[in-house]
Amino acid sequence: MLSIIKSSALLGIDSYPVSVEVDLSSGLPSFDIVGLPDSAVKESRERVRTAVKNSGFTFPVKHITVNLAPADTRKEGASFDLPIALGILCACGALNSSVADDYFVTGELSLDGSVRPVNGVLPMVYGAKQNGIKKCFVPGENMEEAALVEGIAVYPVQNLKDLVEHLSGKNKIIPYSVDLNTLFHQKQTSNFLDFAHVKGQENAKRAMEIAAAGGHNFLMIGPPGSGKTMLAKRLPSILPDLTFEESIEITKIYSVAGLLRNKSSLVRTRPFRSPHHTISASALTGGGRIPKPGEISLSHHGVLFLDELPEFQRPALEIMRQPLEDGEVTIARVNGTLTFPSDFMLVAAMNPCPCGYLGDGNKCHCSMNEIIKYRRKISGPLLDRIDIMVEMPAVTYEDLNEMEMGEPSAKIKERVLTAHKIQLARYQKEGIFFNAQLSAAQIEKFCSLGTKEKEVLRNAFERMDLSARAYHKILKVARTVADLAGSEEIKLPHLAEVLQYRSLDRKYLF
Repeated sequence: MLSIIKSSALLGIDSYPVSVEVDLSSGLPSFDIVGLPDSAVKESRERVRTAVKNSGFTFPVKHITVNLAPADTRKEGASFDLPIALGILCACGALNSSVADDYFVTGELSLDGSVRPVNGVLPMVYGAKQNGIKKCFVPGENMEEAALVEGIAVYPVQNLKDLVEHLSGKNKIIPYSVDLNTLFHQKQTSNFLDFAHVKGQENAKRAMEIAAAGGHNFLMIGPPGSGKTMLAKRLPSILPDLTFEESIEITKIYSVAGLLRNKSSLVRTRPFRSPHHTISASALTGGGRIPKPGEISLSHHGVLFLDELPEFQRPALEIMRQPLEDGEVTIARVNGTLTFPSDFMLVAAMNPCPCGYLGDGNKCHCSMNEIIKYRRKISGPLLDRIDIMVEMPAVTYEDLNEMEMGEPSAKIKERVLTAHKIQLARYQKEGIFFNAQLSAAQIEKFCSLGTKEKEVLRNAFERMDLSARAYHKILKVARTVADLAGSEEIKLPHLAEVLQYRSLDRKYLF
């Protein structure tokens, strides 16, 4: 007898439908799974067999063939356990073979029949909805994640027996739902560090405010102890709040990566990722036999902080050049080519020389060749993609001994949000959210300059030997400075402030 259960598999951060076809026939008892299953899927034979028995059902002594269609794409993970078990029970007559036709099913089985959570439930349920399915069975620990999809009834399953009783009409499982508007706007405890505790470095704080308001890439250069990492860790406290659409995008990525806290979290704050400098290029961009999201995708709509930038492997740094421009990363493997979103804000920190104390004759003994070699670990094309560069001097004793607290993050965020609202209103028909996302055509439209401003920029372009990309970066940042000032036009003071943030281009490339 044949039964078909609807499920799905992941491809990147999206899903595609999979039909779990189960056939029972006479012959020598066996249990075969076909359709390009990986080791985890093949091992489901033993999990399913034991779970069915321990749930109080008789496992059929038949020739069992399970096909995961389409058969030409590789399937991985344990999410097919529950649909396979359900398919076997339907095929052997324990349930009507058509009782699960309207349902999407996913879940991993324990040996006692309980259902364990799986990764990627959110994109799976989204895919099921797009294919016209209105009901889904998901593990109980994944129910809040699945309930983020409107228009589909979510039935949380705790064990195989409960699922069978529900389908047979004995004990119904109550669908789970959430109020998305209430969930998204529900107040949460903020664990962000505050800018009020940062002493000195007013120029760097101003530059970071501009970067946060416009989504600009940001580089800090200074000696050890000057506050580079301290400032970077406080950046999330002034970033604009996520929109619901951005929140769902991030949640899908974290769901696939298995990073959702308690398998039930809607990500409502912008990600802040800070990988160690020993990270490989594959871990940064995503990889594996079947690629999974890397750090730049986990930073989508958030911040990727690279501390001690020159210490990162050169291939890892260079591989970020294309994602920084396109907002996505494409990974090619034998099993297929996948594209992950990676629209992130790069924040980096570095020392001016290997020892970090350049300019202090008592501490720095680096030779000029050592300094050049150290700085050239960062290529010109990568440095060209950074919008704002700030040189941070060592903090003085007077700054540290200052009793008065600095400006709190709440006040800085007010100005950032005001500038961000201006951008949202300006770009509502353009499909972008920040000035940093402006294309060349959009720059001409929204970043026009007056005669005096054009002359100043022309002189700076020639004197500083800037590239075309740097020219566009200056206009984008100037647009943000003007927005923070509440100005519809980019004026000379705005342009002058921005030009100081590009003065380190050639200095740090020699």
